[in-house]
Order: sequence, then structure tokens, then C-alpha cells
Amino acid sequence: MRAEIIARNYAETLAALAERQGPAALEQFGTALDDLAAMLQGDARMRQFLETPRVRPEQKKDALRQALAGRAPEMFVRFVMVLVDKRRQSLLPEIAQAYRDLVDQRMGRARVDVTISHAPDAALQAEIQRALEAQLGRTVTATYRVDPELLGGMVLRLGDEILDGSVRSRASALRRRLMESTMPAGANGSAAAV
Repeated sequence: MRAEIIARNYAETLAALAERQGPAALEQFGTALDDLAAMLQGDARMRQFLETPRVRPEQKKDALRQALAGRAPEMFVRFVMVLVDKRRQSLLPEIAQAYRDLVDQRMGRARVDVTISHAPDAALQAEIQRALEAQLGRTVTATYRVDPELLGGMVLRLGDEILDGSVRSRASALRRRLMESTMPAGANGSAAAV
């Protein structure tokens, strides 16, 4: 089974557990999962410790219990223990992403990555957010990244979808259309591809 499908299944299970705990638990579990996934991605030694088969599962579970003590709900800690028992702890970053997507979908939210040629001021951010919310019909959380190589416009990423409204992409599309068009007969006496 593909890691993506497995991660999605675990994310759905965690969301169901969270919903039984109450509305606030969805966000609490999500925060705890994001923190744990970030820790694994940011600390190579911890990731190696959790992923190596040379370390006994009980040692891994003890380390995780200590790391999560007082920082995560007990039901979440038990969920992580099951991940270790099933040897799925290496999927924590993928589970975190799938969980985030699932909760956003249930809450009517969308996360959009916006790449723009210059740092947007508050007014431009508000304008972009309003336009995206009107287009998507959901509450939008936008993350901005500056790419000085963009001549203008912006590139939007929503999940796997990319909307490229940059000047560079428009110029490339224009160039492609020109290359595909034919020259009228005249200069060389025959039509030739550009």
C-alpha cells in the first residue's frame, strides 16, 4: 500500500478520535501532530532513533512519551504509541500533512502558497486573501514567498494545483504560440514555421 494512502487512513482515524473529544480537540491534535512532525524533520538524530529497527519499540515509545508529556492530549499520545507498534512512525510528516488537509476540508479552509516578486504589504495581502476567498468559497490562509526572479504577477499553489499568473509564464505561453504559428507566404515565397 502506498505511503500516501496509509498516511491518509491514519489521519482519518486521528480526526475521528479528536472529534469524539470535542471541537477543540481537532485543532489540539493537529498542533501536537505538526509539532511532532516538525521535530522529526528538524532533528536527524531523533528521526534516525525512531526509524532504526535496532532500537526496541518500547525505547521509542518511552522517548516519545517523555517528549509529549504535558504537551499533547493523552489520546494523541496513545495514537502515537500505536504508530510505533505498527512501525509507522516514519510516516508522521505525511500523516501530519494528510491530517491538516482533512481538518481544513472539514472546517471549510484552504491553505494557499503565494509566490510573488516582492514582499507584499498588508493591503496587498488583504486584497489577495479577499480575492482567493471569493474564488474558492472558503476561508483562506495564505503563506507568502518572495521570488525576485518573477518579473511580475504571482504563482498560487493550493494543494497539488498550481495557478501560474506570472509574467514569465505568460511570456513563455506567448513564445510557444508564436513558435507554433506559421508565417504568411511572402518573404520566402512559402509559408514557414517560426
